[in-house]
Amino acid sequence: MENIFNYINGVLQAPVSNQFLENINPATGEVYSLCADSDERDVAQAYEAAEAAFPIWSEMPTNDRSKILLKIAHLIAEKNDELALAESIDQGKPLWLAKHGEIPRAQSNIHFFATAIEHFASEAHAMGNHAINYTLRTPIGIVGCISPWNLPLYLFTWKIAPALAAGNCVVAKPSEITPMTAYLFSKICIEAGLPKGVLNIVHGLGPKVGSAIVAHEKITAISFTGGTKTGAEIARIAAPMFKKLSLELGGKNPNIIFADCDFEKTVKESVRASFTNQGEICLCGSRIYIERSIYEQYKTAFVAQVASLKIGDPLQDDTKVGAIVSKLHFDKVLSYIALAKEEGGAILTGGKSFNPGGNCSNGFFIEPTVIEGLGHLCRTNQEEIFGPVVTLQPFDTEEEVLAMANSTQYGLACTVFTENLSKAHRVAGKIKSGIVWVNCWLLRDLRTPFGGVKQSGVGREGGWEALRFFTETKNVCVKI
Repeated sequence: MENIFNYINGVLQAPVSNQFLENINPATGEVYSLCADSDERDVAQAYEAAEAAFPIWSEMPTNDRSKILLKIAHLIAEKNDELALAESIDQGKPLWLAKHGEIPRAQSNIHFFATAIEHFASEAHAMGNHAINYTLRTPIGIVGCISPWNLPLYLFTWKIAPALAAGNCVVAKPSEITPMTAYLFSKICIEAGLPKGVLNIVHGLGPKVGSAIVAHEKITAISFTGGTKTGAEIARIAAPMFKKLSLELGGKNPNIIFADCDFEKTVKESVRASFTNQGEICLCGSRIYIERSIYEQYKTAFVAQVASLKIGDPLQDDTKVGAIVSKLHFDKVLSYIALAKEEGGAILTGGKSFNPGGNCSNGFFIEPTVIEGLGHLCRTNQEEIFGPVVTLQPFDTEEEVLAMANSTQYGLACTVFTENLSKAHRVAGKIKSGIVWVNCWLLRDLRTPFGGVKQSGVGREGGWEALRFFTETKNVCVKI
């Protein structure tokens, strides 16, 4: 059984406590590796290594930093199959999804910022013949990056890539639920020749490792993706210390379907937007609003496609819905299905746990679930479930659906389906969310800003936004 070690000062090492956490394969329910159970002592070691590395890394010519990051990106691509298998076993997602989606995206994250940093420019402002102002953007210093369990390597690299490209050194914490690909990434960094101490990966529990990173007085910025409750606690600790914060938090995303949509494409894309990665993506559409004139037609077609999704062993090529990431989360999702019934919801398909048999007999599987008959203000439609559960609701007018869509505390993403261009622009402008997709879902350009409004987060990631976050801005005024 493999031990997952910390990556500190360029080497793999056991935690100071020499204690390890059980890492469970969610498809089988069995322990298959042991993850370092670190604490504030390991974080202190990681900070010291990063502090020692910072002068060299931050002052290294940009193109030299870029070359090292590009080598890391090349190695991710080279090891795509190995990383995808590890991700599937660790998180429960279908292997094909990891192989063709998430690992290639992790490679793209590194490649994108490795090249972007060479084109990151500053401004100059002339004051007539009196003076000229120019802007300097310099690395912040030592930053903390904390990533979640649903898209482990994808979101881990999404944070560390711009931080490293901008010249910072990083103390990173992947989720203790899905630590394997971050551990394999450590080995890639060693192979690529990343200077020691530039990136340090400390595994362990949030209350021990994550809290120590956030509370460390010399870690100057925190980039976090995860639940809104945890984000609020991070802000409570970090704000009085005047740390820079980027918080990508929860979502309860509406999927708005107008009668003038391309019907067949809309149904297919809505199924994908609802149940990819077992619904364990913060961008999944979990509240589906359908214009009343096509409600019954849409419901029939949507439910039929959802019911046909194959649930089972994530390593099988034809599996569409894999395992829920953990027993704790499995129980949470089922509790929300029970709540939906209590609130008067009718289960149209799914609604139960599922036993695929064989090696997966003890895994954590839930049928993709579609519910109707609930009001838009009930708990099921207001609280983030983060699983394979969606609700259907009819609407009559544009004003009505906007009111329902905007009714939650969240505002991360929204999907709108219509063939009317004016309506698409009008609705997109009135939706209170950071991202609006029209006639598509999860179509991403890494140059664009990513993030939410309300309790879905603070700040933006992606493109120049990320590089600006990970740098300090200084204006220099020179009198002529």
